[in-house]
Amino acid sequence: MIEPRIDDLLSHTASASEPPSRYALVIMAAKRARQINNYHHQLGEGMGLEDAPPPLVESRSKNYLTMAMEEISKGKLSFSYTQSGT
Repeated sequence: MIEPRIDDLLSHTASASEPPSRYALVIMAAKRARQINNYHHQLGEGMGLEDAPPPLVESRSKNYLTMAMEEISKGKLSFSYTQSGT
């Protein structure tokens, strides 16, 4: 079985006016995985944590995307929809 489950992950992308979105989940997880990757690469350089905060959960995995999915599953990240004016 794959953990975290897709149903649990999708519940963190839904809002009152929008249904759960796989697209939103993919974007959120990919962006966070890039931040975790940047954090690990900046450790030795002494750069700030503004652009690359450390992982928010303890994970047995070394895969950054898995870490991001675990953060989403545990509710450490949130997604909000914005309206764009056209």
